[in-house]
Amino acid sequence: MSVIIAVKNEAGNILPLIGELDAVLTEPFELIYVNDGSTDTTAAELVEAARTRPYMRIITHATSCGKSAGVDTGARAARGDILLLLDGDGQNNPVYLPAMVRLLDEGGPSIGMVQGERQGRKDTAFKRFQSRTANRVRRGLLNDDTRDTGCGLKAVRRAVYLALPLFDGLHRFTPALVKRDGYEIRTLPVVDRARWNGVSNYGFFNRLWVGIADLLGVWWLIRRRRVPHVVE
Repeated sequence: MSVIIAVKNEAGNILPLIGELDAVLTEPFELIYVNDGSTDTTAAELVEAARTRPYMRIITHATSCGKSAGVDTGARAARGDILLLLDGDGQNNPVYLPAMVRLLDEGGPSIGMVQGERQGRKDTAFKRFQSRTANRVRRGLLNDDTRDTGCGLKAVRRAVYLALPLFDGLHRFTPALVKRDGYEIRTLPVVDRARWNGVSNYGFFNRLWVGIADLLGVWWLIRRRRVPHVVE
């Protein structure tokens, strides 16, 4: 298994999250942190954490390229067959990762990914409203079997993930594109937490219009995909 966390300016959140990962993951795993152009002390904290963790790897972007690019960088460098994805701000509790892996194993090769579904969100009322609205529109247009693609907790087969088209914003449409390739999606209820330190790097107005364009683009990709079922 490969745990992939893309971070930008998450000073103060690095060591606590790694401590939680160490406590809940009992199977062998590698930890890949992608430092997406941080300008605070994130880089130094990552180096400090890696000193005593031989299973930890750090990849650094020269400039910030966004969350989707960070996850893609980690996925291509990963050695595990299963990618465990989560955000680096403390909102995603890694205690749910083993259950996600079990759902993948029990479902067999037909299950492409497991998506976390947040309960009791700790965001502001406005952010919850925008998320509910976006999720309703997305589900109605894409039929992606998922109520909450914004949750960073995901378990996905590496081969499935690497076959997806890469674009800035892919992390919001991963379930829809995994389903597009003929795989089933499972969801797991997870309890959301408040961010530990710092502020979010993404707001409503700087992603609204891009999100609409991405939604229409993914809708077009789904309509133009035909998955062959080889019988001989």
